[in-house]
Amino acid sequence: MPRARRGAKGADVRPESWSRLARLVLLALIALCVLWEGWLAPIRPEGSWLTLKALPLLCAVPGALRGRRYTSQWLSMVSLLYFIEGAWRFDDPGIMGALARGEIALAVALFAAAVGHAHSSAPSRQARE
Repeated sequence: MPRARRGAKGADVRPESWSRLARLVLLALIALCVLWEGWLAPIRPEGSWLTLKALPLLCAVPGALRGRRYTSQWLSMVSLLYFIEGAWRFDDPGIMGALARGEIALAVALFAAAVGHAHSSAPSRQARE
């Protein structure tokens, strides 16, 4: 099991904690994408094919559940696409704007958690400890 690494202020930063946070935020972002485009505020009243935007995130679920570093690395890059979409739709009226702001928050949290996990689980860091 990887040992804890001391942060700048002396707090323990464990790869498992970052991985757990990344999994939680990943599942929340998937749920938001599906609910947004499927039921809450779809572009068309009967639903939208934009629910498929959750597919790249779904591809990350098996690796995230196993706590794989490689998954965290590419997931951090993919999360930026969701940040861009949220920023693009930020000023939409009503619930769509609120959902876009939620997507931005979740994308930033996913990016931070994925980078934190990839950084803290690096083989070079674990060899030093």
